[in-house]
Amino acid sequence: MRRDDDEPIRGEIRLACLRRVSHGLGVVKREGLTPHQEWLRDLRAYLAVLPPSARYTHLTAAEILGWQLPKLPEQVPVFVAVDREDPRPRRHGLICSRLAGKPERRCHLGLPVDEPEEILLRCARDLSLLDLAILVESALQRRHLDPQKMEELLTTRRPGVRMLREAWRRSTGKSQSAGETVLQQFHRVLEVPFEPQAELYDQAGNYVGRADLLVVGTPYLHEYDGEYHRSAGQQRTDLRRGRGLSGTDYVRKGFVLDDLINHPAVVMHEIDRALGRRHDPRRLRRWRALVENSLYSDAGRERIMNRWRRQHGLHDWTRTA
Repeated sequence: MRRDDDEPIRGEIRLACLRRVSHGLGVVKREGLTPHQEWLRDLRAYLAVLPPSARYTHLTAAEILGWQLPKLPEQVPVFVAVDREDPRPRRHGLICSRLAGKPERRCHLGLPVDEPEEILLRCARDLSLLDLAILVESALQRRHLDPQKMEELLTTRRPGVRMLREAWRRSTGKSQSAGETVLQQFHRVLEVPFEPQAELYDQAGNYVGRADLLVVGTPYLHEYDGEYHRSAGQQRTDLRRGRGLSGTDYVRKGFVLDDLINHPAVVMHEIDRALGRRHDPRRLRRWRALVENSLYSDAGRERIMNRWRRQHGLHDWTRTA
C-alpha cells in the first residue's frame, strides 16, 4: 500500500477511486476498513482544511479518546475548536467554536484534541444530565480528568458549567459502562442508596466477587446486564461468580437498558417491594423527565438535532463522532 493512500485530496475531483468527505475534500477508497477506521481517516482529512490551531472537541474528541458515549443519533457533526484569531471554516458536517484562552495542545491517535475538561464543558452545552453523566464517568474511569482543573472550571460562569457541575457531583468514577451509569442514575433518582463496585465476601470472610451496585443495608446486588454479558467468555465468568454467590445471603438482580428506559415503573415497584417502602410516583416522574431530555428518547434526539441544525444548517452529514 502506498503511503499517499491516506493523504487527503483537495478539490471537487470525481473519480471512482475517491470517497468524498466534505465539499472539496476526499480520500482514496480503501478496502477492509471498519467504520471507525474510516471515521478516523475522515478526521485526518479534515485537518487539511482546518487552521493549525484547530483541535477536535465535544463528542468527536470524546470518541477519539475512547470514552463511553450515550445513544447517539445516526448523524452527528464533527466538532472542532480554533483560536480566536483564526477564521472558522464553514463546511457541511462541521461545527466550529472558539477556544477559551490558549489551552495545552494534546494529541491522541495522531489527532489534536481539546483538554478533557473543556471537552466535557462543550458537551454540557448540548447534552442532558443523563448523557453527560456517562461521559464524566468514562473520563474518570480512564483517568483523563484533573480534579483540580475540574474544580477550577466549575467555579466559573461559562455556558454549560451548571449542567457539568451537577453531573460531576453525581459521579462515582466507578461505572464501567454507559448502561451501568444509567443504572446508577436510576437509583439516585429513586433515592436508593448504593455502593458502586462493591466487593463481596461470604460469611467466612472469603472474597466472592464484585457487584455493580450493592444496595446499602441490604443483600441486594443490582447489576447491568448488557450485551457484553452475552459473550461466551463473560458467560463462563458470570456462571463461576454465580456459583460463588449461591452459598451467601446476596440476592442478585439483573437489569437491561430496556427495563430502565421503557419500563421504569415495573422496575421501581420491584425495588420498592424489596425494600419494603411505599411507592412514590414523584420519583417515577423525575426519572421519566430525565430520560425524556436525554438521547435515549426520540424527543431528546430531535431536540439536539434541531440545535445542531440551527448552529450550522447541517444537511449533508456522514457518520461521525
